[in-house]
Amino acid sequence: MNHPINIVHIIPNLRKGGAERLVIDIVSKLSKKDNVNIRLVLLENKIEFDVVNIKQFIHIVQSSIKLSFTKKNKFEIDTLQSFINDFRPNIIHTHLFEAEIISRSCYYPHARWYSHCHNNMVQFRNFDIKTLFNKKYLTNYYEKKYLFKSYQKNGGTHFIAISEDTNYYFEKNAKPYTVKLLQNAINYKRFYKNETSEKSDPTLKLINVGSFQDKKNQVFLLEVARILQTKYCLFEMHFLGDGANRNKLEQKIKEYQLGKFIFLHGNIENVEKFLWQSDIYIHSAANESFGLALLEAMAAGLPVITLDGKGNRDLIEQGKNGYMLFEEDAEKFADLIIELWNDKNKYQEISAYAQQFSKQFEMKNYCIKLLETYTSSHNSSI
Repeated sequence: MNHPINIVHIIPNLRKGGAERLVIDIVSKLSKKDNVNIRLVLLENKIEFDVVNIKQFIHIVQSSIKLSFTKKNKFEIDTLQSFINDFRPNIIHTHLFEAEIISRSCYYPHARWYSHCHNNMVQFRNFDIKTLFNKKYLTNYYEKKYLFKSYQKNGGTHFIAISEDTNYYFEKNAKPYTVKLLQNAINYKRFYKNETSEKSDPTLKLINVGSFQDKKNQVFLLEVARILQTKYCLFEMHFLGDGANRNKLEQKIKEYQLGKFIFLHGNIENVEKFLWQSDIYIHSAANESFGLALLEAMAAGLPVITLDGKGNRDLIEQGKNGYMLFEEDAEKFADLIIELWNDKNKYQEISAYAQQFSKQFEMKNYCIKLLETYTSSHNSSI
């Protein structure tokens, strides 16, 4: 890359979440590259991460749009349009649907636009007969048609899929635009555990990281805990995260009389320290677009036991870095935990391979691939 390149990443906010964590790591890494001028635009002033290392690159540019079938669309994008015009980016890279549709309401055909597919955005679902009889589907389709007109106005877009599952979804639903598979990455050095000392505490420490919402399905893990209790397994189950389902989980813990075994820690900044103190990472999401939390746990040396969320299929090598169950069976899940924990040789083998496997997803390698994508020879604007 001989010439300077101006890159702007746009995301709604920096609340706790995998997409937000990834963006912070990307900006941190790319800001250290020669000939790269990078900015991170937030559409609302909500920051729940420690961003001191990238604070100088963050710009709060409050913007919004409101689309309507029957009324006039409302746009508050002048400040965003001015920011883009002043910064003159070569690359505009958006994250999550809100940022996608707001940013594309601006006009700037001089950049190469990228749409990061952190999940299978329902708004991109192709039209079918069900769309006509479902108000939500119809709204989504209206937003998709609006967005595709905006893509055309700005010279198109390029989708970045984070897993084989999202790649398949967008190849089917986002034609004629191209989709590139570039699996998400982690700050490997941050989560890597370099200690191999023998564990003195016989208590099995299980850990889960994720927001408390229906799709993360933590109630299933409480069912697993009930079974572990009946099998007289000496364990603790630690949850890092928060969200709308916290009260529901607390009620279930009380109902199942699991207060001595379950610990809800809320949103934690130093997740790695909790991972280092744990033994097995457990994951219950019914729908997982990729699974950064799984990779971070592997980097910390934890075997992973998970339900099939489709996107996380990319991350599990059965019996090598963990196990994936393709049915929601709490009994089988609990038995896998006990079997692995009792087989110390197998546990150590999986722990070591998990660290080795996760290293290929290191952020440094990811950013090299990302820059190669940005500066590919067919991009004449750079």
